Amino acid sequence: MTLVTLGVSDLACAKSFYEALGWRGQEVEETVFFQAGGLGLVLWGRGKLAKDCGREPAPAAGCDGIALAHNVRSEAEVDALLTAVEQAGGTVTKPAAINAIGFYSSAFIDPDGHAWEIAHNPGVPLAADGSITPPDFGSL
Repeated sequence: MTLVTLGVSDLACAKSFYEALGWRGQEVEETVFFQAGGLGLVLWGRGKLAKDCGREPAPAAGCDGIALAHNVRSEAEVDALLTAVEQAGGTVTKPAAINAIGFYSSAFIDPDGHAWEIAHNPGVPLAADGSITPPDFGSL
């Protein structure tokens, strides 16, 4: 996977939200591109994305079966990012805590209802560019 595209209701508002979390976006032809580790995150109008996928636009409400994850290097970074999320207009839906499998995580939704997990998992270290190499679960 190289890109994840989020359908948004207001491109400028969505860009401002993600920039308030410390990401820097570049607008290109009615989209905004962010570098997210080894992957690109794209914001695009919800209706235009639906049309491009051959679907009808759906309202942003409830859980749609997808959650995006953002791993960080420390518990303090999880906490700082949650503060930025709330200040930027996102909603924390699960407070930060040690989860059932032993690492520190939280969850939020952005202004368009996209679900995100923020986590510090020492078992999945981050490269300098923010990308991960998943552990070999077969050897565990």
